[in-house]
Amino acid sequence: MKISARNKLQGTVTAIETGAVNSTVRIDIGGGSQITAMITNEAVEELGLAVGGSAYAVVKASDVMVAAD
Repeated sequence: MKISARNKLQGTVTAIETGAVNSTVRIDIGGGSQITAMITNEAVEELGLAVGGSAYAVVKASDVMVAAD
């Protein structure tokens, strides 16, 4: 996979919760960290996502908020 984004986090799909239109996909990226994303049910099918399978979470830097105490 070639992609210009630099924030690619590889992990294992630990859960997929399917709704009427969208699914919530949880990816374990190691070190006790997980990323949860909402994508369309169609995307889950097209990507062949399944619990236990490998996947990448790609995070666009402009969509991440950073805060300090």
